[in-house]
Amino acid sequence: MKLKKPKFWDYKKPNLFATILNPLALFLQLLNSFKKKTNKQELKIKTICFGNIYLGGTGKTSLCITLKSILDQRKIKSCFIKKYYDDQCDEQKILKKHGKLFLSNRRMDAIKKAESENYDYAILDDGLQDKSIMPDINIVCFNNINWIGNGLTIPAGPLRENINKLKEYDHVIINGNLENLESIKKKIFSINSKINIYIGKYEVQNISDFKKSENYLAFSGIGNHESFVSMLKNEGLNIIKDLEFPDHYQYTNNDINNIILESENLNCKLITTEKDYLRLNDIKSDKIHFVKSQIKIFNESKFLNAVM
Repeated sequence: MKLKKPKFWDYKKPNLFATILNPLALFLQLLNSFKKKTNKQELKIKTICFGNIYLGGTGKTSLCITLKSILDQRKIKSCFIKKYYDDQCDEQKILKKHGKLFLSNRRMDAIKKAESENYDYAILDDGLQDKSIMPDINIVCFNNINWIGNGLTIPAGPLRENINKLKEYDHVIINGNLENLESIKKKIFSINSKINIYIGKYEVQNISDFKKSENYLAFSGIGNHESFVSMLKNEGLNIIKDLEFPDHYQYTNNDINNIILESENLNCKLITTEKDYLRLNDIKSDKIHFVKSQIKIFNESKFLNAVM
């Protein structure tokens, strides 16, 4: 989805625009409540879904890759499942680099294909609100910076469903750079005291490719630009300016020329995410460097026991 979030979505409290839009948001949620959930199908393959309530930028794709790596180490045959969207080629390319990806317009079709090829685990990148499937385990992903924004649902706020839906889930993982954790956990437990909470932290895998003595202009078109910039600064890189584009943004030659010109005027180097780099299609990409990041799960053994 090529969406640049309205700034008021991430205000601490709803503003006038959010208040005006809230009746529409409530009506859309009411309509959605009438959609029937499918009956669970008996499958040999185990399904684990990383989904979100906050729209975008919660680390789902990175967590899928992290779990796949953990299962690979244990010689467990697993694959990725993703619903096909033509504007999400970046995420599809990244997943394919780390394992077998089954793509389909219907997630259940992709799951059944994976089952027919004798995979033990299917790791779903998104699908929490897909009523046509019932994964064995749902893991709700949040980012610790944006959390739930103004707390309202689309279009009044950034939530796909009311935060009180956490009562229906068993697992939550908070990703980011370890800010605001205690207040977030307190809120989650006030909704569901029995829910399992895990913590994930973004880590740069190729930090040695960058010199901390140099200046950088960072740009991205991802769901949570703030976390990307925060991660770079936490790694000791000197980010003197950052540019934010809509999620899954498809860069043009003009965009890249302007970004390069800006970096030259500031006498600094360019840095972006791996997802963004894959969307450049060789548009002067020799002048742009990207970071490879992963999510480290702190309580990994507890997390693994839950999903297995």
